[in-house]
Amino acid sequence: MRRGFRVAAPLLPAVLALGASFGVLARASHFSAAAAIVMSATTFAGSSQVAAISVLGVGGGVAAAVVAALLLNVRYAPIGITVAQSFRGRMWRRLLQAQLVVDESWALAGGGTPRFDRRVMLGIGAGLWFAWVGGTAVGALLGGVVNDPSAFGLDGAFAALFLALLVAQLADRRAVAAAVGGAAIAAALTPLTPPGVPIIAATAAVLVGWKRA
Repeated sequence: MRRGFRVAAPLLPAVLALGASFGVLARASHFSAAAAIVMSATTFAGSSQVAAISVLGVGGGVAAAVVAALLLNVRYAPIGITVAQSFRGRMWRRLLQAQLVVDESWALAGGGTPRFDRRVMLGIGAGLWFAWVGGTAVGALLGGVVNDPSAFGLDGAFAALFLALLVAQLADRRAVAAAVGGAAIAAALTPLTPPGVPIIAATAAVLVGWKRA
């Protein structure tokens, strides 16, 4: 686990900064500091958390916020399957350890390969968790005095993150078509439907990229 923490060390400043950005944005969306911190500690999924507060912040319903968050986290189903056999012990122990299974900890610990090391993954995950929750706490406390997050560019931080993640996936024409289709669906529905619905509907564009095994 110590080795895992050392592996995660270069990522911690960025995770801390993103956590702080989330905390500020959560306060701007009328979350209390305590609610933002508890959400980060229990959810520990940046993209889903941002999706949820974005929907709620513009007046969307709880159902739309939850569905948007779940759609972003559906990738953890196959990730969880690849590491499930590595977890042992009582249910509460496995539940707590599984909380540390995130994209970075899974990938850096060799997830999906013979070299996967559960203890390294837990070390990475623990480091990232403390950085994310700590950053959220700082941002949530500062968020009470930051009236306009856009003045500091914080409103664009996660949009830039999502764009960077998207660009890395545009490896072929199917992927590009799915991305363009999703953007078109969201843009068309935004002025017509309640907040959160365009995000959910845009996922229909993945059918463009569907390939039979």
